[in-house]
Amino acid sequence: MSADEERDGVRLTNLDQLLFEGADATKRDLVDYLDAVAGRIIPQLAGRPLSVKRVLRGQKPFMQKNIPKYTPSWVRTVTVWAESSQREVSYALCDDRRTLLWFANQRAVEYHPPLFRDGAWDKPTHLVMDLDPPVPDAFGTAVAAAHLVRRAMDDSGLQGAVKTSGAKGVHVFVPLDGRAPADDVAAATRALAARAERLDPALATTAFIREDREGKVFLDSTRAGGATVVAAYSPRIRPGTPVSFPVPWDDLDQVAPADFTIRTAAALLGDRAPWSDLMPPPQRLPSDLIEEGHTIPIARVQAMHEGKRRARARRAT
Repeated sequence: MSADEERDGVRLTNLDQLLFEGADATKRDLVDYLDAVAGRIIPQLAGRPLSVKRVLRGQKPFMQKNIPKYTPSWVRTVTVWAESSQREVSYALCDDRRTLLWFANQRAVEYHPPLFRDGAWDKPTHLVMDLDPPVPDAFGTAVAAAHLVRRAMDDSGLQGAVKTSGAKGVHVFVPLDGRAPADDVAAATRALAARAERLDPALATTAFIREDREGKVFLDSTRAGGATVVAAYSPRIRPGTPVSFPVPWDDLDQVAPADFTIRTAAALLGDRAPWSDLMPPPQRLPSDLIEEGHTIPIARVQAMHEGKRRARARRAT
């Protein structure tokens, strides 16, 4: 079998190379997997300024936002002003199989779209909660926290879908009707996290500062605004190359992240598109959830001020 070939006009090279140390997969495995799930992952990426995590031979993985100069002219792009770096960033829009294959050939393993589409910067399409267990081998605690979030959603009149993050945790998505601006979505996410925390404060925490979490699952409510979340079906740069995989709520207790890899996920999917099938219809955020959230400090800002306060206290002792 040749190490080079062409698909959809994209020249694919060095396909027999190891993807990364511990991947248990080659570059061909990555290309074949993404090609097999193209019809399911592209709808999660299309129209969204895309960040990818690449891993080149002999180098550490890195996040790529700005497209490289050698990007083909047929790759659609969009320019976005980045406040953090005070510059314009030219993002790719992965709207078709050809672009996805090009990314795969660039050894782009992880696909991280934002929660908005091009041209609708202030209207997130989803509310997202990222449930992060305290240690890598504590997926069961993330699952238990996901059930807390589901109870909080039920109490708030919301429905969502859940997937493994492909790393150590769980992502909960609530599809939105496009009416709420980003600030209100961020506020509602904070409130939903706080409500879930109150259901079992011994299990879950909203503490942004790691040392304050006391071994609990972190209910990360900061995936709003310009933040990105790894897409459903995206591989991860982790041992065994796991995949972020949709799971029915009733099956969540019976799975583990390692069940879904680029070697197994396509076969498990068959002809199904579970992320679309499991996703409820778009919903309107309850006004009381938004109002409660606006009374909760923004976690990153609060953590920054608290960090400065603690630093001053240490210097004073």
